[in-house]
Amino acid sequence: MQQLDLQVIEKALEWARDGHVLWLCTVLSTYGSAPRAPGAMFVARADGAHVGSLSGGCVEEAFLESLADGAFSQPAQIVRYGESDVERSRLRLPCGGVLQVLVEHRQVNDEWITHLELLHATLLGQRRLRRCIDLTSGTIRLRDDDDGGAGPVSFQNETVTVQVGPALRLILAGLSPVAEACASFAKAIGCEVIACDPRDEMHYVELPGVEMQRVLPSLFIASGCCHEATAVVALTHDPKIDDLALMEAVRTPAFYIGAMGSVETSRKRAERLARIGGLTDKEIARIHMPIGLNLGSKSPAEIALAVVADVLRVRRGRARDAL
Repeated sequence: MQQLDLQVIEKALEWARDGHVLWLCTVLSTYGSAPRAPGAMFVARADGAHVGSLSGGCVEEAFLESLADGAFSQPAQIVRYGESDVERSRLRLPCGGVLQVLVEHRQVNDEWITHLELLHATLLGQRRLRRCIDLTSGTIRLRDDDDGGAGPVSFQNETVTVQVGPALRLILAGLSPVAEACASFAKAIGCEVIACDPRDEMHYVELPGVEMQRVLPSLFIASGCCHEATAVVALTHDPKIDDLALMEAVRTPAFYIGAMGSVETSRKRAERLARIGGLTDKEIARIHMPIGLNLGSKSPAEIALAVVADVLRVRRGRARDAL
């Protein structure tokens, strides 16, 4: 689940509390090339106000036009976009892409608001749930995600089940020019970004849209802020910042942990982590060092691009030799 989807649920909750009827859309499947993955969300009001994305613009416009014409009155229904050549041309879907979208028409009531509150807590928390939507009655319920490798969306009879989990989070363990560039790239791909640095010389740094924590990264990480959708990157070259953060990060479920430095610097860091931090070979092997894809990067922005690209590679389950 990406940060944009967290914004969707936050806005849906705000609007529902204000008494607005809502249409919540979820991408169920894509065929061919499509900009958003299954599970991506979009919410709209009757007056056309909306947040989120289904396709990068074209499908959203078509949806809002249909909504203004009185469509989507059912509590839950599946709508397909881009099936014909004419529609693909009109919607400008790339490479013959087809989107299958769940559209929920939700009236304001306590049950719906409670459901949104639980979704919001799930996106901020450390557990995965599944939304189960009955297409016949429109009823919804949440249950624990115990389906193993079932994927983000599954179908059974007239029930659609959608996985909901923590928003993708990037923790910057210390500030530096590379870390600041990383924040920009990470926000662009939808990450929630948190920067931790207690140093006095960094107190003047403010990054738009980034949560600033003026504490040691190791203390913040140890407080329980890392879930399975968290990446921790140490980019300062300061062992007091980087090493302590790495020692804590390997004890969390973070899916990506990395530290900046040359091959020789990384070798020395691994020795320190074993000797001083008591980390095992298995724990050290979890740390990507040198961090990032080997793009021949030199400038802070180029290094940051390599770092964020590698985080995304691991998140998508792609091997380096598959790129």
